[in-house]
Amino acid sequence: MTPARGGGPGGTPADPRSDAELVAAHVAGDPDAFGEVVRRHADRLWAVALRTTGDREEAADAVQDAFVSALRAADRFRGDSAVTTWLHRIVVNACLDRARRRAVRPTRPLEEEVGAGDDAPRTGAALAVVADATPSVEARLDVTRALARLPEAQRAALVLVDMYDVPVAEAAEVLGVAVGTVKSRCSRGRTALAELLTARERAGGEG
Repeated sequence: MTPARGGGPGGTPADPRSDAELVAAHVAGDPDAFGEVVRRHADRLWAVALRTTGDREEAADAVQDAFVSALRAADRFRGDSAVTTWLHRIVVNACLDRARRRAVRPTRPLEEEVGAGDDAPRTGAALAVVADATPSVEARLDVTRALARLPEAQRAALVLVDMYDVPVAEAAEVLGVAVGTVKSRCSRGRTALAELLTARERAGGEG
């Protein structure tokens, strides 16, 4: 993925270096290089964390944990994958680690976080269940609530592949599993998500 080349904060010129060059510069002692990497990708990583955890505070903590981990592990980045893939892997792992550490507890619906634009659900067979008419805010909230009820592994796969259009091979690299495992998790997750959404639709109709 090509990093954005727009202007930096306050109208300052964007850093022309690539993500990989910035990571290398950080390792070499450039005090500003990693901050530029954070600036470029924080919003997208936050959105992925939010969808994966289903909780604003957990997402914020996971992103913070992930950036600290990335900062400390930068010297081990060898460029075998894109920096964005490396960061996504660290963020998703941070989300799943936090989910495993905490007791099973309901997540809060992200009503204020789900809207139009890049963060809205876009693709995937299960997500299409709610698109019979127009993709209303209510429909997106239904997807968010249902998504929060899936096992973390399935949720992470669906977030990457169906919501953010990450190629399956790259998602497999992010999650540290085989391509077939990602496909299987997505398939099971889509089926479960469709069942949850259908059940909710029926319950609404009966009400």
